[in-house]
Amino acid sequence: MNRRDFIVRSSLLASAGLLARSSLSAQVPAVSKPMVPVATPAGPSTPLVTAFRPLRRGVGIFTGKGGTIGWLSTKDTLVVVDTQFPDTAAICLAGLPDRGTRVLDAVIDTHHHLDHTGGNGIFKPATRTIVAHANVPPLMVAAAERAAKMAAAGPGGGFDFSRQTFPDTTFTDGWRRDFGDEIVSARHYGPGHTSGDVVVHFEKANVVHVGDLGFNRLYPVLDRPAGASIHGWMARLEEVVKIYPADAIFICGHGNPKFGVTVKREELLVLHDYFSALLAHVQKGMAAGKAKSEIVALENFPGFDDFHAPLPNRLQGNLSVAYDELTAKG
Repeated sequence: MNRRDFIVRSSLLASAGLLARSSLSAQVPAVSKPMVPVATPAGPSTPLVTAFRPLRRGVGIFTGKGGTIGWLSTKDTLVVVDTQFPDTAAICLAGLPDRGTRVLDAVIDTHHHLDHTGGNGIFKPATRTIVAHANVPPLMVAAAERAAKMAAAGPGGGFDFSRQTFPDTTFTDGWRRDFGDEIVSARHYGPGHTSGDVVVHFEKANVVHVGDLGFNRLYPVLDRPAGASIHGWMARLEEVVKIYPADAIFICGHGNPKFGVTVKREELLVLHDYFSALLAHVQKGMAAGKAKSEIVALENFPGFDDFHAPLPNRLQGNLSVAYDELTAKG
């Protein structure tokens, strides 16, 4: 058995233990308050605000900690898109509108990142299938490998990557299911935020969950080890704007609190404009003979003041990725 197979098997076995424990969480009655104390590394427990918000025709969003969860709840169908972390996943599952004790028809992971898949183990006992792009399971394994190396290098904390719950249904180009009163589809258009991003469309409700292809007025995460590409991401945004209806509601994985996580179609192109300006800035610096360290030394990006967040400030990382992509490094 090679190392990768060992990690996959270990992850699955550990996930089974998590599933057994999480079956109790699935029976918790719907939460009556949106405030749950959560311990943070910086100090005493602080309130975590969670909320369900309906959007259109049985489709809504759940916000808590991590990437935005999308949900569909009708008398015939229950579907969830992304699962955040175990604690907020349990809150979402327990409070999913009109669920009762019904089993979910599907959970769809928009990509592999932990703040979108960390709650898979909570949903799994109450879900028929977990769906994702074919690249997601190996990317989850690679993340576990990197986490193991970091843990071996020194003390750390946080989520135990060996407890990941993997998708059991995968696809390469597209997945589509008719659930009677709603049709749900997922499409992979190529590398962007990662190499496993999908866009989920609730077709009759006309709501589109773009996962982390959508950072609404925030410096985005560019996961180069997982196949991120600025040029690819720009192409993905162009495709989404061209393919999906103008009057759709678009759900972003993350958003500046001032602007929220739901946008109109044209608002997705604000991030496209940011990427275009980012590449132009780096190209100008390179043409002037500046070193990479000088080019990336910015705290705020001109013209995109709304994107700034002091902790974490991902701008220098974004500039570094742009430099490496333009110079074909890394």
